[in-house]
Amino acid sequence: MIKLTVNGVAHQFDGDTSTPVLWFLRDELNLTGTKFGCGAAQCGACTVHVDGKAQRSCVLPISAVDGASLTTIEGLDPEGNHPLQKAWIEHQVPQCGYCQGGQIMQAASLLDKNPSPSDQDIVDAMSGNLCRCGTYTRIHKAIKSVAASTLSQNDSGVQQFEPATRGRGVVV
Repeated sequence: MIKLTVNGVAHQFDGDTSTPVLWFLRDELNLTGTKFGCGAAQCGACTVHVDGKAQRSCVLPISAVDGASLTTIEGLDPEGNHPLQKAWIEHQVPQCGYCQGGQIMQAASLLDKNPSPSDQDIVDAMSGNLCRCGTYTRIHKAIKSVAASTLSQNDSGVQQFEPATRGRGVVV
């Protein structure tokens, strides 16, 4: 019996232990934001966080995540208010949207490790995530805008995202 936590909720899996995590998420938990793109860990559409690290779920057997904590795009911010999700909208990144969950999860992993990445750091971190619509420039700008954003403390001590702006409130 495989035991794991997905988006903060405990789950068990009693099936074939070689089942890729992707299919457990999609078929068993109905978390369809994680996409099947290639089945060979080459496109990044299936990226999830396993104990905080970006992993390709299409080739990751569920046996490898026994006892682990997973976060999918649905769990990054259930309301869609994560700074990266907001930046994706502000920079008009989505076109077909197919790769976006994996792109955002990869970018979140980068910013967790390196909150102020250089342009090359972003290129290197995102190089394994493919976008057939070719929105790479917008993706890069969205990540940079989050990295450049200031975090402030409100009265309760909770950090809040404040986008950097230029001119008439336009997010840069």
